[in-house]
Amino acid sequence: MQWRFLMYVVVGASGNTGSVVANQLLAQGKKVRIIGRNAAHLQPLSAKGADIVLADVSDAAELVQAFQNGESAYVMIPPDPARVDVRDFQGRVTDAIAMAVEKSGIKNVVALSSIGADQKSGTGPVVGLYELEQKLNRIQNVNVLSLRAGYFMENALAQIGAIKMMGSAIGPLRPDLKLAMIAARDIGVAAANALLRLEFRGKQTQELHGQRDLDYTEATRIIAQAIAKPDLKYIQGSRDQLRKAMVQMGMSDNFAGLILEMSDALNSGHMKPLEARSARNTTPTSFETFVAESFVPAYQHQQAA
Repeated sequence: MQWRFLMYVVVGASGNTGSVVANQLLAQGKKVRIIGRNAAHLQPLSAKGADIVLADVSDAAELVQAFQNGESAYVMIPPDPARVDVRDFQGRVTDAIAMAVEKSGIKNVVALSSIGADQKSGTGPVVGLYELEQKLNRIQNVNVLSLRAGYFMENALAQIGAIKMMGSAIGPLRPDLKLAMIAARDIGVAAANALLRLEFRGKQTQELHGQRDLDYTEATRIIAQAIAKPDLKYIQGSRDQLRKAMVQMGMSDNFAGLILEMSDALNSGHMKPLEARSARNTTPTSFETFVAESFVPAYQHQQAA
């Protein structure tokens, strides 16, 4: 019989959520294996005791090997905005993750998903998360918790360039659309807690709604106050205007189109939370805190540059 370490495997450990998961587990003295392609990006976690495995998350053979001897895992599809065929990449990563889970005998998986992953089409990049959920749920003898997170507060960082160039915040979402906005770090904490407690059994989903719902009108007002631009407004831009701007920012045309499709799904209600807000799906970080701790320093850095 093969001896199994009580080890946690973390995919995307240098990212906004995976780094939090890994740090939380390491802080509890757990054995953690982190998977990535860039050793330098993973070095801070290695210095804390994490075991680094360099692997391509879209390569099934490499990922199967990386998952060996793991007991529980945090998995996600790394975003790649410059990818010319995003859905193909998502499909290859999803297949590799599913094979790694099945072949390695991992017992427990927490997967980063999204609100809207209940829909199999029309939600842009979230369709890839629908497919990730479906493939993980078909694997027998593994407990899977899919965390359907709300709209990342980090998306607002893209407004720094818009404010500098246009003097206003601009985006594809309706100015009055209430969003379940969440800080990435709260997702990481929720995922780590789920892995530490292991209270989920079978195949489950859980939504994460952030601290409260707010629209981009209110979000822009909070940003305006924090950066001392009281006249700052939010504008819902045209599709052509926004697509060109996103490509200029470094996104592929394919990725930009998927983001606009997701925005349409949010605007129309095709993509929305299924759970009522509760203590279970509410997380602590407010948008005001995010703006003070993340947006303002990034904005000041860009202004100085």
